[in-house]
Amino acid sequence: MDDLLKALPSLLRSVGDAQEVREAAAIAAWKHAAGDGLRDHAVPISLDDRTLVVAVADEAWQKQLQTMTGQMLFRVNSILGQSVVGRIELRINPKLTTMRALPKKSSPKSNNEVPLDLWSAASAIKDKQLRQKFLLAAVGSMKRLSKEKA
Repeated sequence: MDDLLKALPSLLRSVGDAQEVREAAAIAAWKHAAGDGLRDHAVPISLDDRTLVVAVADEAWQKQLQTMTGQMLFRVNSILGQSVVGRIELRINPKLTTMRALPKKSSPKSNNEVPLDLWSAASAIKDKQLRQKFLLAAVGSMKRLSKEKA
């Protein structure tokens, strides 16, 4: 996958204005930029003109991701080596997303309890069990801090 991502900029330069290739490249770049933590919660579905359309499961994910669209736009275009995507549109469509929860015995009550930037940071942790422990510890710490402030 890394070899493909490295080849995207030169591939896009060589194909010129082929919309299908630009769309496939933008979708691949989004998936890489989103990482494991967001991949199941934000599914790229098309590139319409220069707008990357991404399906999200619900309004909560839409709002959380909306705050990161600028950062994601930068990441996607950096991977592509050029400004292919000019805008990201987040559409609610639970049928296109697969909301996989952590195992019941060790998971937060809801994946929506975990802030988006925390999911993004956790996606860098390749070991699944270690990633789950990190998320649980972070959520527990956030809950303790919010109780102390109250």
